[in-house]
Amino acid sequence: MDSTIEIRKRIHEFIDIADERILRIINSIIDAEEQEDNYPAVPDWHYDVVNERREKYISGESKSYTWEEVQEKAKSALK
Repeated sequence: MDSTIEIRKRIHEFIDIADERILRIINSIIDAEEQEDNYPAVPDWHYDVVNERREKYISGESKSYTWEEVQEKAKSALK
């Protein structure tokens, strides 16, 4: 397996001779990586909502349902 240094060197050499199509593809990959770094997959506020709902469930303030129960309720609502 190539070391990181060898990979970097190979990529640099390739970019120096790459055509516009390849450069645009690489640029898109970089853009996607930068966006991913700026936006976490799950925002922090979502964890707060999940924790709040969990606490309500544990305290008995709310109820959870099985997937089958959810499906049955949805089917009944459509009738």
